[in-house]
Amino acid sequence: MHGTSTEPDEVTVRARLLGPLELHSGGADRAPTTPKLLQLLAMLLIRPGKTVHVDSLVHELWNDTPPRSVRRTLHTYVHHLRRHLDPDGEGGLLVTSSPGYRLDLDPAMVDVSEFQRLHRLGRDRLTGGDDAAAAHAFRTALDLWSGPPLANVHCGPTLAAYTVYLLEHRRNARDLWIEAEIRSGRHREMLGVLRSLTTANPLDETLHAPLIRALCLSGRRSDALASFHWLRARLEDELGVEPCAELRELHRELLSEGNPVR
Repeated sequence: MHGTSTEPDEVTVRARLLGPLELHSGGADRAPTTPKLLQLLAMLLIRPGKTVHVDSLVHELWNDTPPRSVRRTLHTYVHHLRRHLDPDGEGGLLVTSSPGYRLDLDPAMVDVSEFQRLHRLGRDRLTGGDDAAAAHAFRTALDLWSGPPLANVHCGPTLAAYTVYLLEHRRNARDLWIEAEIRSGRHREMLGVLRSLTTANPLDETLHAPLIRALCLSGRRSDALASFHWLRARLEDELGVEPCAELRELHRELLSEGNPVR
């Protein structure tokens, strides 16, 4: 009978940024709760495997009001973060790499990388005409999100800009997912989702357009017209503008014999 190996398995480190920041290693979440340490960890995680310059870290942590002994203070934070990430002192996840510091982490172990991979896959499938596969890729990408990005992190200028970047990509993935689902013939199934999204975002024309299309494709032309008129009145009252060109074209098609373009 062969004996089992006593060699420890290589510890897998995974990080989540699409929601509260988490960093799992050895079955435990190693993300600190101290605000500055969490902010420092976030700065290193948005560039996994790459050196983050000391000046970039100082700018993020203190913006335009750094303490007098800022380099010493930063070094202390790095020391505490390193001990927090590796309490046994056996690993080298956080390394000094002139002129800054680096998390020795494969980018593929960060959920943002998986989100971006699925986003690209969805676009490729949509371009290639495989609408169902595209919808699946976008839906899987969106399922990676558990809330606003870096929800538990106090964000300075760099991290704040990064969260805006992530949210725009999430919005794009959501819009392409809706388009792929409607193209694949799931317009009826999407009505509840679209009703909910337009209720939460009443002036977002990029959501009202697919709702109107889905209603019309489901044989509910009167509901589609009512949705258009409601949005037009709301835009005029609150912003003083007309619906966008895509919505106006949909309206013209609704009033004609033809159906909106799929």
